[in-house]
Amino acid sequence: MNVKHAKVNLKSRIKKLPHPGLWRALYDLSRELGALRRHRRAVRNARKYTNAKALKLNVGCGDNLKTGWVNIDLWANADLQLDMREPIPLPNGSAQMIYSEHFFEHLNYPEDAKRFLSESFRVLEPGGTFSVGVPDAHWPLLEYAANVGDGRYFTTEDNPWAPEWCKTRMEHINNLFRQGFEHRFAYDFETMEQALKETGFVEIRQREFASDLDSFASDLDSKIREAATLYVNAMKPLTK
Repeated sequence: MNVKHAKVNLKSRIKKLPHPGLWRALYDLSRELGALRRHRRAVRNARKYTNAKALKLNVGCGDNLKTGWVNIDLWANADLQLDMREPIPLPNGSAQMIYSEHFFEHLNYPEDAKRFLSESFRVLEPGGTFSVGVPDAHWPLLEYAANVGDGRYFTTEDNPWAPEWCKTRMEHINNLFRQGFEHRFAYDFETMEQALKETGFVEIRQREFASDLDSFASDLDSKIREAATLYVNAMKPLTK
């Protein structure tokens, strides 16, 4: 039996277990073991960047692969399949820009999230840019609490990635915070700014979707994410 068939057989056996909690635990263990294998292989592949400078990292890229960037995603067919909960296997000051869109909220906060920020700070060159886009929790919570506004967040027109089962506003809120256990933390600008400040970043500001002031953003920001994403830019200081 080859490895592929063995994995399929294991998954089918796990699904037959009577206790759903046990199935979930075994499934999570299987994913973690897979993540470890992928990460170790990617660490070896990252050696080719040992002497690199001015890298542009597209973290948590999914299918949004960009030419001229080092595309990083643990589960996608990326340049490096790295687990970003681990140290980034790149030299100090080797990147001029680190970008991520709808990835950061998948890290446990504060441990994994702040470790990733610290590693990003280390890898960036002085004056380098850190740009992050996450689901904006401020806007939908305001609309829900006040029960006012145009309710755009709770419509499929402006929230097209919401699953079909989201009918009530509270279901939309739960999906924002949890998304099938995949979302680990929700952010507003105040919380994001504080985490970036603690890491050492400066010139922290909220930016618009595909801002003309940030030429890279027009090529990277996903149109489907425009309506409900908090985009934040920060810079590594030029001097300590």
